[in-house]
Amino acid sequence: MTQISKVKTGKELKEFISLPYSLYKNDTNYVPDLRIVQKETLNKKKNPFFKHAKAEYFIAKDTSNRVVGRVAAITNENYVKHWNENYGFFGFFESVNDRKVSDALFEAAINWLKEKGVDGVYGPMNPSTNDTCGTLVEGFDSPPYVMMVHNKKYYNTLITGYGFKKKMDLFSYRIIIDDFPERYVSLGDQIEERLKRRGITIRKVNFKDIKNEASKLQYIYNKAWEKNWGFIPMSDDEFKEIVKELKMVTSSDYVFIAEDKGKPIAFIANLPNINEITINIRNGKLLPFNFIKLINFKKKIKKLRTLTLGLIEDYRNTGIDTCLYSRSFHAAKKGGFDEAEASWILENNVMMNRILQNVGADPYKRYRIYSIDF
Repeated sequence: MTQISKVKTGKELKEFISLPYSLYKNDTNYVPDLRIVQKETLNKKKNPFFKHAKAEYFIAKDTSNRVVGRVAAITNENYVKHWNENYGFFGFFESVNDRKVSDALFEAAINWLKEKGVDGVYGPMNPSTNDTCGTLVEGFDSPPYVMMVHNKKYYNTLITGYGFKKKMDLFSYRIIIDDFPERYVSLGDQIEERLKRRGITIRKVNFKDIKNEASKLQYIYNKAWEKNWGFIPMSDDEFKEIVKELKMVTSSDYVFIAEDKGKPIAFIANLPNINEITINIRNGKLLPFNFIKLINFKKKIKKLRTLTLGLIEDYRNTGIDTCLYSRSFHAAKKGGFDEAEASWILENNVMMNRILQNVGADPYKRYRIYSIDF
């Protein structure tokens, strides 16, 4: 018999965080989250997400008191305000391959959300689309890039078995740097020269003046994606936290901003794929010796992830996106990277999918967001 309980103590939170390390023990493509990062993400007092959101964490135990599953139920005021849609979310889902366990977890999460008065549920969100999200349904044969998920193949069966339906798919595109079309790079360089004559310039983000730069990036982020499905505006505190994390894993060499006579209009952020290092930290603990693996990690990484490319609507179809990709290509070559990933891309983002297909990118991973209505 499966026993479901709410996470109320520090010990139970530790159990919630610890489950994936045993569940994926023999999965060589799983990249463990650092425990310290998971703890900060789930901390309702410290994570700025919880200034406009609430969550309840649930764990499932078997008859021998072994943790066999977990899930979070989440409400998000900013989502409701932005979309005028009273939906809740589930996230951080992990489970053994047992419908009795997963059904019990989903039942607990949905009952909690029903008590909050929501009309339906989307997920998985960990805890929102501004973080990791989706369930991997295609592309299990390679590890995920930084800030992307990997899960058991049977999760789709467990989730749909409860009654969730597909809502939206997200794609990851793989790009071999040396195969990137030279004509596309040249076109980007040419367009950038023409844009300069109109007062539109592209430059590296100045990490030494990150306070002022962050406000520009946040402006673009919240304007560029406001109509994209699932988008949730980032608060000042949330964006500051994201920028702080970005500074730890990337540099100004890989983050570019476009401005029209000083007005921020677009940016692209590329991250060295730190998962190439953390995949070897199997227990998720930095101490006592695993922190050594992170020393000079940027020199050891050969892959780069394009995390975001945002372009304000009035400036679309001007070629700025081509210029940003061209800039990123030059940076990747100079940095010695041999592969890149553009992720994630909504399946209904026709323009971005077309661009990536035109440059020969391979849609090698597919993730799914599910929904259930009450």
